[in-house]
Amino acid sequence: MQREPTRLIEASRIMLRFAERTGIAPGAAPRRYLWTDAFAVANFLGLARATGEERFKKLALELVEQVHHVLGHYREDDARRGFISGLAGDDAESHPTKGGLRIGKDLSERGAREPFDERHEWARDGQYFHYLTRWMHALDLLSRQTRNSRFNLWARALAETAHEAFVYGPAKPGERRMFWKMSTDLSRPLVPSMGHHDPLDGLVTCMELDATAASFGAASHGPILKERMADFRSMVRVQDLPTSDPLGVGGLLTDAYRLARLTAIGAFQETSLLDALLASALESLYALGQRREFDGPASRRLAFRELGLAIGLHVVELVEAEMGAAPGRFGHSTCIRSRLEGLARYGLVGSDIESFWLRPEHQQDASWLEHRDINEVMLATCLVPEGYLVDADDEARVDVRAAT
Repeated sequence: MQREPTRLIEASRIMLRFAERTGIAPGAAPRRYLWTDAFAVANFLGLARATGEERFKKLALELVEQVHHVLGHYREDDARRGFISGLAGDDAESHPTKGGLRIGKDLSERGAREPFDERHEWARDGQYFHYLTRWMHALDLLSRQTRNSRFNLWARALAETAHEAFVYGPAKPGERRMFWKMSTDLSRPLVPSMGHHDPLDGLVTCMELDATAASFGAASHGPILKERMADFRSMVRVQDLPTSDPLGVGGLLTDAYRLARLTAIGAFQETSLLDALLASALESLYALGQRREFDGPASRRLAFRELGLAIGLHVVELVEAEMGAAPGRFGHSTCIRSRLEGLARYGLVGSDIESFWLRPEHQQDASWLEHRDINEVMLATCLVPEGYLVDADDEARVDVRAAT
């Protein structure tokens, strides 16, 4: 897919500035944050494909190594030392995701005897499941683009670790649950409630990882995630998927595209779930519109949450392309196509969000500067979304469909 040169130039400028500011490129001490870095890896990969410049792929590889050596280790202010996994030497280097990865928050995690404080918990370290799935996705994109199965193996190891730590309860239908936040060493829950879309993220990500492993002929090496998928699927309640969070709506849409891709390649057959995701996103968008969610000044808005929605709104044409590439795999798709037509009418919402946050005066607002790294990286994702959404093989399929 072709992008306007001005969008590529702006995205490149943003990401090179991020690399310098956060220590990926030489010049500053590494400052890593898992969610932001997952999107950054994808952006660098997308820019490498779009521009043909090798430096962007090198930055993606350097960032992965930094994340594993910074967020895969205990904090400097922690009495514990070394890799979170407890491994050392070559074993630690060969299995960098075995113990999970820290969030990268400013404050250390809450101690076992410290009282819970909801306001401060947001600023404390630990592990989030939905951050881990973003990193799995980034590693998988890197594996597919470099044709190196090692990154997919690391992602599957992380999926296994995350499932074992976050999922709990009797192994009976309807009785499994997930913790939202765990301690750095994954020994205890820090927030016991379940994330709204965590089971969905787990299901889609595990399917994606297994599909990539199969494409490499590497499925017999490392964890097989079929049983984990069944656990996650048992916790997905389609009636509970609609959300009032723009970032959550964007997540529904990107998961819908990933499901469509998996369906098109024959790795998933349950088209009713794809329809449910699109329907939930459409319902959520209608509610956001009724509340005039995006009419306020920059000071009352959170850019990264809105930009997550803008990223998701790019998937409508991609889902259509997947359905066109493999129409026989989508069964009776009248409902799905109707949902896509409804979602296409919200395209201007995504464009308006991008335009709003591209304006220099809005990037000077305290609400932007307080979350500058995540805001800038997700804005770059909006400008060149193919890096996060589409790998090289998918891009070729989408382009072929668009030309016919």
